[in-house]
Amino acid sequence: MRRVAAKMRQMPQNKPRIRRLPSDLVNRIAAGEVVERPAAALKELIENAIDAGSSRIAIKLTDGGLTRFEVTDDGCGMDPEGMELALERHATSKLPDDAIEQVATLGFRGEALPSIASVAKLTLESRPDDADRPSTSSGQGWRRVVDHGELVEDAPAALPPGTRVRVEQLFAKVPARRKFLRTARSEYIACLDVVRRLAMARPDIAFTLEQSVNGKDRRVLATQTDEPLADRVAQIVARELKDNAVAIDLTRETPGGTMRLAGLAGLPTYNRGVADHQYLFVNGRPVKDRLLVGAVRGAYSDMLARDRHAVLALFLDLPSEEVDVNVHPAKTEVRFRDAAAVRGFIVSGLRQALATGDRRSAQGPDRAAMERWQAEPIAPEPRPALRSIFEGRDWTSSNPGSQHRVSEPRLPDWQAQVLEGGTEALPTGRAHEAAPIAEEEREYPLGIARGQVANTYIVAESKDGLVLVDQHAAHERLVLERLRAAGAGEATARAQALLVPDVVELDEVDCDRLEAAAEGFARFGLAIERFGPSAMLVRSIPHALGGANSDKLLRDLADDIAKHGVDKDAGALLLSERLEYVLATMACHGSVRAGRVLSVPEMNALLREMEATPRSGQCNHGRPTWVKLDMEDVEKLFGRH
Repeated sequence: MRRVAAKMRQMPQNKPRIRRLPSDLVNRIAAGEVVERPAAALKELIENAIDAGSSRIAIKLTDGGLTRFEVTDDGCGMDPEGMELALERHATSKLPDDAIEQVATLGFRGEALPSIASVAKLTLESRPDDADRPSTSSGQGWRRVVDHGELVEDAPAALPPGTRVRVEQLFAKVPARRKFLRTARSEYIACLDVVRRLAMARPDIAFTLEQSVNGKDRRVLATQTDEPLADRVAQIVARELKDNAVAIDLTRETPGGTMRLAGLAGLPTYNRGVADHQYLFVNGRPVKDRLLVGAVRGAYSDMLARDRHAVLALFLDLPSEEVDVNVHPAKTEVRFRDAAAVRGFIVSGLRQALATGDRRSAQGPDRAAMERWQAEPIAPEPRPALRSIFEGRDWTSSNPGSQHRVSEPRLPDWQAQVLEGGTEALPTGRAHEAAPIAEEEREYPLGIARGQVANTYIVAESKDGLVLVDQHAAHERLVLERLRAAGAGEATARAQALLVPDVVELDEVDCDRLEAAAEGFARFGLAIERFGPSAMLVRSIPHALGGANSDKLLRDLADDIAKHGVDKDAGALLLSERLEYVLATMACHGSVRAGRVLSVPEMNALLREMEATPRSGQCNHGRPTWVKLDMEDVEKLFGRH
């Protein structure tokens, strides 16, 4: 430390002097706030096209925007003088007066074009919509080309009314920024998300998006003008959303003015594993605001598992003076004057729509009644007759018959099939009256099954109370433990080959994620392969999953991969650890579904396996698999105490 201090004293101590930065450096600093990747620059260009009054906007990407991207619109256009001003800092047509608090357009900073031009080659072509028809004379349109801050071309151009902006060689002369860009696929995904959100916000404008990879052009997104909001949202998010959502159109009068909430909210049963299908808009502006995300989570809190997320598109409109859009350079965050009122409006509006718009919506339980129910831990050391079904099993044996042996006393054949055969071995007969139960069998921690309620919940009688079991949640945990145990042996021996492979259509991005993780899935018996740009082929599924729905299974697996990250470059150990997350999703599709009729022996077999399986007290989503009401509480309900 002394040597360092002495060295510092020997260094010349120059007094800092304030100086004016050169214009090119100022533009590059501004570009750092606005242009961090191709998607950020593309967002600015599309917003300019929307604010220009366009009815059609065409976007072209080459290599995800790393090589080139282009935005063409049929808006009002600009004359040469306007184009010159547009390339200067703090010049804009979106603030007719100085009322910066009441911005009615998507952008107004006046720095997007000069910032982009300072770090890329920008070609700006425009023609006013009131210009004469094309003729042999020049002056119908104009072109200005700026290469990393230097004007290299300023000449007439022939083009229809509107504006075309082309950006090439982004960060080519700024290697420090270029090396932080991701792969072409990752940048393309970010650009696609930007286009989707802006296209959703303006259903009156037609959007087309074309992606070029290795010289091959392909249209990714195409919409029409003046589409109904529900149709535009369903087309962009998912085609089935329209049939699995409720429409929202609510208004509320506040001291600051009228607030309006519109859009589509997916039913709680229609959910995803990641929150990337939540689209939120404030006064037509796509935002990613924490207050709005928290309000959505609060509205669905009684209806969704903690690791599931709602699918929705919400459009909040309120007076411009009640919201500040200037808190973020890219305007992806906003600040509300009365945040509590906005949050309350969204939560109450969503709950009202979900409660009254569709009877399939989940209903919150009565709190007073639920307070009487308590979870009771299962005895940590089960009786010898209830030892785990995984003990002493030869997982490497290729003889399926050897996998149906459990510890004494030996289970009947039908019960062994229930325990080991997944859903395919379960009979579908109606529940029948239970036979008399021996006194010693009442000692089971989860009791003896007495019947089934709503074809979903198993009602069991224990020695000291009443047990209610969610059959799907419970069996989901049991299947997960089987899959984990299967990973220790030859999983392909327990794969169930499909006679006719299933073709599952997905987004191209989801197909890429599944293809990258296909090798890891094969170790657990799930064999998939690419089938075209936007489809996957399922050749086999794990034996424990039985007749799982391939379409829904692959969609949830793609969501889990997006959330937890599994790629082909990950090491074997890392891949194995990350696949633990998606095993829970696979188990969900191989478990007994709610609404399945079970016989009393089947119910008892499920209860016994729960008692012998670790972590069977909760399902894979954090919900309890069973609750218990003591006999004393039952007697209190009827006034006996």
